[in-house]
Amino acid sequence: MIFLIFVKIKIDPMHHIELDIDRIRPFIGDEALKDLQKEIHYHHQILLSKTGRGNDFLGWIDLPQSIDEELIARIEADAQDLRSRSEVVIVIGIGGSYLGAKAVIDALKPAYPPAGSCELVYAGHQLSAAYLNSLMKHLQDKSFSIVVISKSGTTTEPAIAFRVLKRLLEERYGKADAATRIIAITDKARGALKKMADKEQYRTYEIPDDVGGRFSVLTPVGLLPVAIAGFSIRELIQGAKVMQEMCLSSAVYEENPAALYAAARNALYRMGKPLEVMVNYEPALIYISEWWKQLYGESEGKEKRGIFPASVSFTTDLHSMGQYLQDGLRVIFETVLSVRHSTETLLVPDDPADPDGLNFLAGKDLHFVNQMAETGTMLAHQDGGIPIIRLVLPEINPFYIGELLYFFEFGCGLSAYLLEVNPFDQPGVEAYKKNMFALLAKPGFEADTLALQKRLGLK
Repeated sequence: MIFLIFVKIKIDPMHHIELDIDRIRPFIGDEALKDLQKEIHYHHQILLSKTGRGNDFLGWIDLPQSIDEELIARIEADAQDLRSRSEVVIVIGIGGSYLGAKAVIDALKPAYPPAGSCELVYAGHQLSAAYLNSLMKHLQDKSFSIVVISKSGTTTEPAIAFRVLKRLLEERYGKADAATRIIAITDKARGALKKMADKEQYRTYEIPDDVGGRFSVLTPVGLLPVAIAGFSIRELIQGAKVMQEMCLSSAVYEENPAALYAAARNALYRMGKPLEVMVNYEPALIYISEWWKQLYGESEGKEKRGIFPASVSFTTDLHSMGQYLQDGLRVIFETVLSVRHSTETLLVPDDPADPDGLNFLAGKDLHFVNQMAETGTMLAHQDGGIPIIRLVLPEINPFYIGELLYFFEFGCGLSAYLLEVNPFDQPGVEAYKKNMFALLAKPGFEADTLALQKRLGLK
């Protein structure tokens, strides 16, 4: 086999996202990726044959190609119904039950949406009384509906939020009308939310049994909120389909950008770089980083190993975290989310007095200025000892965001298998829940309650 290592992925960069690993070349030897190509090929086959660890949760692999027209049309119709009847739609969920949708919506929406557009807000992703009270005050003079997302219906944060907001909805509209304003995305056959939805006759969508929460953005979990926000889920799915074809057809780096990403980050991890910082230069991409952090953190952080995912927003954070990144511990590598073309144009104006000395920028597009800040920062950080992976989106639109989502999902599966962990479970998440339930005296936790009270000096 021929290994062409330090090149960009050979796909048309004007029509696909592009991965550039040139800036990690000085930090790793040629043999590192050659060796990893052999491992990648093995784990690629394991993913496709669904014979590896966690194989009960690999439904996301085939998901883009398996979404049928009937489901898309139903989502579009329900989204239009809620949007036409609601000034605000509340998406209730935590973790993968809201992060994917918020990532896509925040990437595509204007920073300041026009007046009169349907507003999407989120609840059930924390336990703050101040937040929930503020949300209820915000809803006082607004029509609203609810999309509640939970496989079990008993996860504490969304269950509390749904209990509170459902009562507000029923007080506002009456029980029968309120039921038409609630859509539940949940298990197809069991769980508290499914039981409630059947009893109250809510519209429902299924969370597939073989798709875990953090991989669920291309199910109704993500698609319905995105459609309610008014964006094309067809284009989003099409982008994911294109990336699926690339990722499934080959394990060779030049043909599979997700394979190259998994190999590059693991090569850096093995040489003592356990912390990956996702960098964006567009505020619209902040929640893409948040979704990515859950996807990789929850998938890889196991058995006392894994790459720690962090994120910064430049140029803002260059005035805070920039110092540490330039001169701090050299245990970091960066993955830069770069946008080639902006959908907006803003020229820096000329000022004859030039009081700020910025007339040298007059007539230049602000996106170009931002790109020069990005290039200058990458050069400085590379000189400072940070390897940099660069991921280029031709522009921010539903198609390329769809590509990006599937790229990260497939790369995550490969990367976690390279780390020899199960990408699709989350055993560590249960530890805090056990303690929280014990401290709240939940029935069935009596022994744990006594043990923790003693430990805390409360007994």
